[in-house]
Amino acid sequence: MYSNVDPKTPSILLVGLNHRTAPIDVREQLSFDACALPMVAHDLFSLGAKQGVLQEVVVISTCNRLEVYAVTATPTLAAPLIEAQIAHQRQAKPDALRAYLYIQSGDAAIDHLFRVASGLDSLILGEAQILGQVAHALAAAQSSGASGPILTQLFNRALHCGKRARTETPIGSSTTSISHAAVRQAERLLGDLSRRHALVIGAGEMAELAATALQQHDIASILCINRTLARAEQLAMKVGGRAVDWARLDEALATVDLVISATAAPHLVLSAAEVAQAMRARTGRPLLLFDIALPRDIDPDVDGLPDVLRYDIDHLRSSVEANLARREAAIPHVEAIIAEETAAFAAWLGGRAVLPVVIELRRHAETIAHQEVQRTVQRLRHQPSDPDYVAREVERLAGRIVAKLLHTPTVRLKAQAADGNGAHYAQVLNELFALASSAAGAENAARRTGRSVPRPSQPVPIGVYGHD
Repeated sequence: MYSNVDPKTPSILLVGLNHRTAPIDVREQLSFDACALPMVAHDLFSLGAKQGVLQEVVVISTCNRLEVYAVTATPTLAAPLIEAQIAHQRQAKPDALRAYLYIQSGDAAIDHLFRVASGLDSLILGEAQILGQVAHALAAAQSSGASGPILTQLFNRALHCGKRARTETPIGSSTTSISHAAVRQAERLLGDLSRRHALVIGAGEMAELAATALQQHDIASILCINRTLARAEQLAMKVGGRAVDWARLDEALATVDLVISATAAPHLVLSAAEVAQAMRARTGRPLLLFDIALPRDIDPDVDGLPDVLRYDIDHLRSSVEANLARREAAIPHVEAIIAEETAAFAAWLGGRAVLPVVIELRRHAETIAHQEVQRTVQRLRHQPSDPDYVAREVERLAGRIVAKLLHTPTVRLKAQAADGNGAHYAQVLNELFALASSAAGAENAARRTGRSVPRPSQPVPIGVYGHD
């Protein structure tokens, strides 16, 4: 369940569920709206920090996923805490929730986020909406103080990865949604939609996608109708539309330019007779009908009515399938981008892990250099102005700095060699200081100047510079 990570080193932990692991009723129960995200991230972070198992938290919540990303040194302790807190906030039973969750840590969690941001893990391959949702999740965590430097870097890198995927590949080109395909077809037939009026029948996921697509195409107005008025009102609020009571369906049909029907009804919801009655009130104005429900919502007999044009899923599927094929062909290229961005983040995270040592090493060297410079400055102040004397003092200064910097590493390298670890530590020093390349550079310089360079068989003792 967990990747192999050093328990003392902070790791990225993911606890989540999505459309592949949980049915829609579970996803609905566990979803958080945009306004609640800062509080959810803050509460989870505060609880985890109090128990010493969470250092940072970001929560992604959409209609198709709930994912908690955390920085923790103890993923085996942090994951159950996250599970329990999610269940508590939504009054669910942890044992029942656990069946829908996936838990990943380390590289697997990082790779998953990058796939999410790139659209490879979406219900609709390559959909662009998730990129904004990832950005909002980070902003919500930052506003509540739940995120920190590691998750901020991770999410910014994920956003960069998602943008690259969409600009460098066709993963987000065209549409693979029946709902969006219907709106695109309406735009082709009716032209600019900013002066057109639409009716959306239904209030489920497909209806919401259709209403959202209409909104994105700047439709002049959207009427939302459903047998349960409250659900129509919820959808209307999301897309800036107006809810209509089911009893006013005939009136709505008489006023709009296009209809998208996407209910889950097991029978027809719009008969040919109802459409015919609406057409009489339209006085010759054509009506465009899109039936994207399965089973179908609209009676196919409407095809015989004048000035009525109907499209169903089969009519729209061919263009959707062609677009999907183009997106699927882009997957290997997107995965290559994900690999590059993952490696870049891993390099940053690895560099951050050794940063305290690098800072301390630099501070140590600067302290020695400062002490020896001050010592030399004092000597020069009390001696006559003699260029040769100054040169000797500067050379002695360099020697003392080198001697003090290398004394402890040299002693410890010899001690490791005595214990049989000399070859390993010598290789580390070669890599850290690029000693082989330095030696080659020194030899090349010597050839140009005619000076000799000490060979490995003739080492220059550190003590040659003295310690006075």
